[in-house]
Amino acid sequence: MKRVGEEQEVEVKRQDSRGVAHIKTEFIVGSGGRNTFEDDELEPESERLGGEFGGKKGKNKKNKKRGQNKNRDNRQQKEQNSLCPRYIVADPSATDLCSFGGQCRFVHDIPEYLAGKKEEIHSEYFQKCPVFEALGYCPMGYKCRFLSSHLDPETKVLAGDYSKNVNAHPGEINHITADQKYDLLKRRFQFTKSDFILEVIDSFQEENRDNHAKKVDSKDKKEDSVEEDEEKAPQVQQREKEASERRQKQKDLYLKYKDTRYFAQEKKKLDLRGKKIVSPLTTVGNLPYRRLMRSLGADVTYSEMALGVPLIQGTNSEWALPKAHESEYPGFGVQIACSKAWQASKAAETLASYIPNGISEINLNSGCPIDLLYRQGSGSALLDNPARMFRCLNAMNYVSGDIPITVKIRTGTKENHPIADSLVNRLVFETDVAAITLHGRSRQQRYTKMADWDYISKVATALRQSESDFLESEQGKESKHDDKTRRIQFVGNGDIYNYTDWYDHINSNEEIDSCMVARGALIKPWIFEEIDAQQHLDKSSQERLEILKTYSRNAMEHWGTDEYGISLCRRFFCEFMSFYHRYIPLGILERVPVQLNERPPNWKGRDELETLLGSPDAKDWIKLSEMFFGPADSSFIFTPKHKSSSYK
Repeated sequence: MKRVGEEQEVEVKRQDSRGVAHIKTEFIVGSGGRNTFEDDELEPESERLGGEFGGKKGKNKKNKKRGQNKNRDNRQQKEQNSLCPRYIVADPSATDLCSFGGQCRFVHDIPEYLAGKKEEIHSEYFQKCPVFEALGYCPMGYKCRFLSSHLDPETKVLAGDYSKNVNAHPGEINHITADQKYDLLKRRFQFTKSDFILEVIDSFQEENRDNHAKKVDSKDKKEDSVEEDEEKAPQVQQREKEASERRQKQKDLYLKYKDTRYFAQEKKKLDLRGKKIVSPLTTVGNLPYRRLMRSLGADVTYSEMALGVPLIQGTNSEWALPKAHESEYPGFGVQIACSKAWQASKAAETLASYIPNGISEINLNSGCPIDLLYRQGSGSALLDNPARMFRCLNAMNYVSGDIPITVKIRTGTKENHPIADSLVNRLVFETDVAAITLHGRSRQQRYTKMADWDYISKVATALRQSESDFLESEQGKESKHDDKTRRIQFVGNGDIYNYTDWYDHINSNEEIDSCMVARGALIKPWIFEEIDAQQHLDKSSQERLEILKTYSRNAMEHWGTDEYGISLCRRFFCEFMSFYHRYIPLGILERVPVQLNERPPNWKGRDELETLLGSPDAKDWIKLSEMFFGPADSSFIFTPKHKSSSYK
């Protein structure tokens, strides 16, 4: 029988081991061997955010490198003497192809360019140009870093069929033309549907303002009447007449639509029941990664979050985000962030007009905790202003054609003050959203503490009750939804890292249609294989390296194999590794499964490659990238997002 002192010692040890992934003794190394990963997700919120939520920023933390490198600059240098685009796939003896002639800032002499071109990539894993192998030609032509695999050494003529449009992106969808972007830039795109629906929304808002203004006390009214008796200038009278006519038009619109769901539109049915879903992921959720996840069993993927205003303005970088691989559709959603109804409406209308056949849903981000977006009124700021969120959703619903509109929310903005259960009731009665995704944390929590799945289950039940109440209400009986089996899809999100987590949450409440996986799919991309197999999979170091090879191939097919493309591939490879390295091999664990918030002591793998794959040092991530993309150039820059990564 244990003595009291021994029981207390055991309890202290148990508490001290919370958040620790226990490693078998033979794989633990001394503190000097490797860095223990500490990231922004575990940092106390009050210390990281400072005054906004209380707490003193940086107190007693002067010597600790924690949080985010918010000023990092990972832009890569472009080729110094670049070949003119007109000559990339031209005959080596061709001349006068460029209309700029001698004024062109690019090189026109192909032999001269080849003489000064950087050394080719020699990779054990890619003996030939992966793009040429996939397409039968390489759009990078003479700029390709694997050029010898598709170039005649004597004639210097490129191999392959270049009669095709080499600027196209075979296998990729949702590309828009330069002319379409130019129309947006020059404001030539006609937002016909948006203009109409925004007028309807304005008429409702103006009616509410008028009703509020009627409460002005009688004394103010008397003073106003005295002013009205005074003679007014003709210009003032004209302006008042125009305002009166506009107000009358708004009244007519209000009276016409006040008893209807003016935003109701027929949509394609959205079915997320039991689907394996990858969350929208900023930076790391790019096209090559999503394509990888589709090959590993994912059913639904989402674009990185795109900002509404740059989409409306035709910005190249923003229109790169809705691009997808053909394997992603159907089941591909585009997520946008907006702060006002006009932004949401016009962004959704451009997406529905330009790429209607490559999108399964348009998702409004109402949960992003980033300070910049919050201050602008978008992301999780919409949780503080539900009426604005509903206006955004209703406007999007009207203009998106048959593409369903969905929304992603958090429990609320403040910790211990959840509002999602009451919010879903209003979403049912005041919008036509096809799906609601709930991240089980507040904005204040960001990614700290565990997601509250008990509350997620409570919200799912509240949603179904609200749907039932709506169908019984007068509004529901008169609505366009003749199909009384209509069901808003409900998806939970947060801390899913094992197949047991997925099934536990799915089976805990039949009202939850599916679970969305975010960091778990970055750290362990084969998580959906585990879900299908319903067992933990111990991936060897070679199997994990093969996943990186697939990702690298996807990256080169997407960004290209020229010097700049390879730099981009290497940069996003390192971004992926910043999560991928956190996987703890199953075979070295004392206890299975581990949770997302559990961190191991310093450990070594079962072989050298496994140790390298688990390194938190960014220099080792670059070393891994060199296996696929060749030696990194001295000009290559990569700064990890989190300060504690790779810093000793």
